[in-house]
Amino acid sequence: MEQNHKAGFVNIIGNPNVGKSTLMNRLVGERLSIITAKAQTTRHRIKGIVNGDNYQIVYSDLPGILTPAYKMQEMMMRFVDESLQDADVLLYLIECGETKYNEEIIQKLKNVSTPILLVINKIDKSDEATIISMRSYWLELLPKAEIVEISALQNLNLDILLQKIVEKLPPSPPYFPKDELTDRPMRFFISEIIREKILLQYKKEIPYSVEVVVESFKEEEGLTRIGAVLYVERETQKMIIIGRKGVSIKQLGITARADIEEFLGCHVFLDLSVKVLKDWRDSDLIMKRFGYNNNG
Repeated sequence: MEQNHKAGFVNIIGNPNVGKSTLMNRLVGERLSIITAKAQTTRHRIKGIVNGDNYQIVYSDLPGILTPAYKMQEMMMRFVDESLQDADVLLYLIECGETKYNEEIIQKLKNVSTPILLVINKIDKSDEATIISMRSYWLELLPKAEIVEISALQNLNLDILLQKIVEKLPPSPPYFPKDELTDRPMRFFISEIIREKILLQYKKEIPYSVEVVVESFKEEEGLTRIGAVLYVERETQKMIIIGRKGVSIKQLGITARADIEEFLGCHVFLDLSVKVLKDWRDSDLIMKRFGYNNNG
């Protein structure tokens, strides 16, 4: 690894519906190396890892900033609070014309030493006068922040944003292996998303006994049809995955589809089925078929 390699955690925060998910998709986009969320990760939920020759960016997309009305929202906001502390670079995303902010979050941002990129989104839907007034309004609130004006939807100035992020990353070796995962087909990333949801939804040994194989991937106008098979080792595991009256696999399909749609940026029809492949983890032949050869 080169001496001048940089790596870091980049957290995206902002009010609900300002375009965080769209920005996430664009930033991860073609440079994606892996998309996963490990249940054991201690820092925060990882959404996407982007590798360049001399950098690695670990992006995390966070819940929209809001005033909590109930317990779950309190937990979500606690996660946002933690993200202000553990990021190497913070992207604070706002919509052009937006003046609403959470006073508590702004105060915390003023006190962190983390570099802040104030990202003004949707400039394609605005005029120069509004952009100039936005710049001065937000710089008064966050004088330490550096402003980047973009349109995530139109891919406008995202190259400049990436350059600014890389500039602010600390010198560090990569946190995750820099395998040539970008050479893998789209099906690989889809199966990773489904596998991540299995990890989060099922307990004990179940997630580790499942292999996900995307058997069909068909792009139609405005819709992508995906068929995936979940291979398990025993009939009892199949019954757990499916659940009573198919409730569990239906829930799995709903959560996986949501992330796949975010990742692909289009509507998805996801068909999941479960097959028993007895003791597949002990079969060299099947392991090879699933791509576990060549250090895979």
